[in-house]
Amino acid sequence: MTDLQSLFDLQHRASRQGPVAAQFAALPFDHLFFTGSTGVGRKVAQAAAANLTPTTLELGGKSPCIVDASADLDEAALRIAHGKLLNAGQTCIAPDYVLLPRGREDTFAKAWWRAVARLFPRIDGNPDYAGILGERHLARLHRLLDEARAQGARVEQSEVAAPGSRQFAPALVFRGRPGLRLLEEEIFGPILPVLPCDDSAEAIAYLNARPRPLALYWFGADTAARDRVLVQTVSGAVTVNDALMHIAHEGLPFGGVGESGWGAYHGETGFLRFTQQKPVLVQSRWALGSMLYPPYGARLQRMLKLLRMLG
Repeated sequence: MTDLQSLFDLQHRASRQGPVAAQFAALPFDHLFFTGSTGVGRKVAQAAAANLTPTTLELGGKSPCIVDASADLDEAALRIAHGKLLNAGQTCIAPDYVLLPRGREDTFAKAWWRAVARLFPRIDGNPDYAGILGERHLARLHRLLDEARAQGARVEQSEVAAPGSRQFAPALVFRGRPGLRLLEEEIFGPILPVLPCDDSAEAIAYLNARPRPLALYWFGADTAARDRVLVQTVSGAVTVNDALMHIAHEGLPFGGVGESGWGAYHGETGFLRFTQQKPVLVQSRWALGSMLYPPYGARLQRMLKLLRMLG
């Protein structure tokens, strides 16, 4: 087979991926598990519903980082950078944006770039730094940054990759305006918007006005502030003073809520999620159930009186 034929076959299979996936989801499975975007997750759920097929949907979304006023910014920036830049941000639980005390934006930016330099001394050609999945997604990330710049946002980027490279350098975005696609869509790449807040109440209100995220990351030392966030917000999971690490703990269930999905798995939770329990009762020949059979009368009343005494 020639290279041209190989390319044609790959393109042909890619063009059929959507219809094949739709047909697959419409089959009468006992259980259907899907991980991907919220938009596709809705289609999977609709297709499965026709067969009353139960589903587990792990859908990602915009997972926030709340940096409390009590946080050590150098430590928080390093851990956020690691979580954000793992696989160049192409993970379902990557930190999507940062809510930061107003006035600390420049301090956070300096800490972030020190962290990036420590983790990835260079980007272009660095085998430790992942490339973007494909040209379409790479172009999408460039469009997101271009749109942010056009609307007056301040964009900081470490370097520009060489032509032809699919490695996209980390970027911070400040002064993002409402309606900006960076603030509405899951980024799935190494771009990190930073949003200043006057206090934790404003950060909580911002979260609660939006779809519930798959993960939430809180950084700080003030346990009362931490507990307010834990109690007053809803998310699939929370990691305190780190990013991503909850997914590695097999004792913790993993899954979303609302638009970030439903159903949890991992460890025992996953076994129970994907197992249909079949209760079986084998009746004894000495069973007393017949005492409750009609016709009802004095015998039933005596039986109910006895049950009340025993209960």
